[in-house]
Amino acid sequence: MAKSRSSFFSARNVAYLGVLSALVIVLQLWGSIIPIGAAGLNLSFVLVPISLGAMLLGPGAGAFLGLVFGLVVFITGACGMNFFTLYLFQNNPLMTAVICLVKGVGCGLVGALVYKPIAKKNKIAAVFTAAAVVPIVNTGLFILGCLCISGTIRNFASENLSISSDNIMYIIIVGLVTVNFFIELALNLVCAPALYTVDRVVEKQFSRKSKKRGRRPHSSAGKSVKVTVDDMPSDIGAVSLPERDVISPADRDAVSD
Repeated sequence: MAKSRSSFFSARNVAYLGVLSALVIVLQLWGSIIPIGAAGLNLSFVLVPISLGAMLLGPGAGAFLGLVFGLVVFITGACGMNFFTLYLFQNNPLMTAVICLVKGVGCGLVGALVYKPIAKKNKIAAVFTAAAVVPIVNTGLFILGCLCISGTIRNFASENLSISSDNIMYIIIVGLVTVNFFIELALNLVCAPALYTVDRVVEKQFSRKSKKRGRRPHSSAGKSVKVTVDDMPSDIGAVSLPERDVISPADRDAVSD
């Protein structure tokens, strides 16, 4: 467990998460000024970096990036940058927060979980499948959340949408999600695989350079060589020393006399 945590929080993964999180924030803020559809919902360019993070870094990163996405959507909506989210927040703030966070975390998490097993058999199929799953799950969880606050959705439709039907599913699908969903799906299918391919090409080039550096011969010229005891010949202890004559104490006394 500790090893998997340390590998997830490696320098490479932290750098990727930082860049992708910044992209999520910037793209969501930029997308919030582009209303799509009659309800004035915003276009979610952020699904592209969420998909990319889910593919490259796994479920944890996908869920984290989705959480960042949900927080930005909720905060910008509560601040009035999106009319529909502001309406939901004013009428049901708790469920609005739950919808924003759950759909964001869910789309990143499920995208990564779908990608992993398919990538073992066919990586190209896995990329396109995950890129499609992320907007599908995001929209699906949004629809489920709207069904939980159907009264608020009906009031919003009657006040702001020219929809005569009282069918809640018709209001949600036709009035709220249809245009956004197909645009987001098309963007994800086009952008996410392209970005993933670019990242893999750059990573391969980097790994090749590091391998070439590792294969360079190391020159020992001009470097001091350290010799240890283990490097010395094993028979060094067998070197014979010249013998010296030993004079006994009695002979020494005789000589002195």
